Amino acid sequence: MNIRIGLVDDHQMFLDGMVSVLSQKSNFEIVFAVNNAQLALNKIALDLPDIIITDISMPNMNGIEFIKALKNKHVGIKILVVSMFGNLQTYEDIDGYLLKETEKDKLITAIEDIVHRNQKVFWHIEKKTNSFEFNKNILSPREKEIIKLIAQELTTEEIANRLNSSKHTIETHRKNIFVKLQIKSTAGLILKALQLGVLG
Repeated sequence: MNIRIGLVDDHQMFLDGMVSVLSQKSNFEIVFAVNNAQLALNKIALDLPDIIITDISMPNMNGIEFIKALKNKHVGIKILVVSMFGNLQTYEDIDGYLLKETEKDKLITAIEDIVHRNQKVFWHIEKKTNSFEFNKNILSPREKEIIKLIAQELTTEEIANRLNSSKHTIETHRKNIFVKLQIKSTAGLILKALQLGVLG
């Protein structure tokens, strides 16, 4: 059974990364992906997803206000908060809360648990985990530079020319980055880089 998803986040690059990652699942359908809560409410009025994935910290209408407005009209809709903030208050109206650095596989499992198994998924974390900081720090300055160029959709040859290096060297850096961050695709790389703050 397909899971229909609505995405709301004011960081466009993170939003694009989420769309790329979740779209790889054949049973996930992205109903909409918008960067503000009011636009999301307008979209939901036309086409109700199974689950809304939203941030808490957003301009104009913040995530908490958005959730309250959403629940007033659609009591049964599932809501998963994905945020940079690990300090979780008590939110009776949501079904899950994950940090943005959550691994892709865990995010997918959380969505399926919430929608198909009617489970609650919460990570009660006061601060970012040591493993998150470790992942960020193991990248060399050159690797971070290459990640930024990959995010700009440059080819290996274009990156090599930009950095005055060989294609082989860039390919080696790319392989090392994938191993260090434990990712398998460019979409996964972009999402992980956003989570780690490499792309700003």
